[in-house]
Amino acid sequence: MSSPTASLTPDQKDPSVTTPDHDAWFTQFAQTFTEMANNISLAVLGKPHEVRLALTCLISDGHLLLEDVPGTGKTILAKAVAATVDGTTNRIQFTPDLLPSDVTGVSIYDQRTQEFSFHPGPIFASVVVADEINRASPKTQSALLEAMEEKQVTADGKTHGLDSPFMVIATQNPIEQQGTYRLPEAQLDRFLMKTTIGYPDHNATVALLAESATRDRAANLKPIIAAAAVAQMSALADQVYVDPSILAYVSRLAEESRRHVSVKLGLSVRGCLAFVRCAKTWAASQGRSYVVPGDISTLAVPVLCHRILLDVEAAYNGATVEEVIEQILKAVSPPTVRAE
Repeated sequence: MSSPTASLTPDQKDPSVTTPDHDAWFTQFAQTFTEMANNISLAVLGKPHEVRLALTCLISDGHLLLEDVPGTGKTILAKAVAATVDGTTNRIQFTPDLLPSDVTGVSIYDQRTQEFSFHPGPIFASVVVADEINRASPKTQSALLEAMEEKQVTADGKTHGLDSPFMVIATQNPIEQQGTYRLPEAQLDRFLMKTTIGYPDHNATVALLAESATRDRAANLKPIIAAAAVAQMSALADQVYVDPSILAYVSRLAEESRRHVSVKLGLSVRGCLAFVRCAKTWAASQGRSYVVPGDISTLAVPVLCHRILLDVEAAYNGATVEEVIEQILKAVSPPTVRAE
């Protein structure tokens, strides 16, 4: 192990965990990640950062919550991710009358065999788009919990495993709230990240308009990797080295979030684990086998924004979660030396 005064700069790695072959693996990881991102960007124009966040979420074995206005490409993003990993995709339009069995599937009695047979629901896919998830009743929303957390569905006492990879990309419309059911904090915490796509810039909009004859931009995408390779990339990302000083940094950020004057509910332990998982994958996507403090600050908003609940008075006075996260980052100094 290097000395305690060794700097945590990108060009200095822990020599005890890296070898030439080890570094070559992460170089290949970064190349493959970039190819996947470029492929998705053929369908989702002008959003390279958001695309890389979605891929980080997929490889980190997590789920993504998109809160955005209609028509910004949320469904196209999900289809493009599925096409890139040669997987399947299903879209579920959440409505107030949607039942849990409409999501997970149902057992139907076969008179010929005199047995019940399970008919899988749309949750059985590599990438599932849960469109306007907050329009369904809490009972139907909860049908996703086991699938998202355990990667399985239980129906009539029998457990059915889901596809691998499995990722839920859920959407919410922040403008129209009539007839919606707010997601509880326990369910929000199960989403690895929350972000927005937003409107494309001028050049991307012009490019989209020029190809208006193309109805589905994701339909013609070719797969970059096999679906099974996602698990291999996840396993490699798990090997990324995280110095104890970085872990202490994440813990201090969580503690600061819990005592911030504008915060009612701070970062949970599950949120800290999600932070580290995402940071590992993000580092690997840059070709590094180690996490640096910059990875933590880059991912702070998408990982934390749905896990921090503002005090009612602070929200009434105009405070935003993004501003609070920025204050938390400023209040906690990032590490500059490695821990012993």
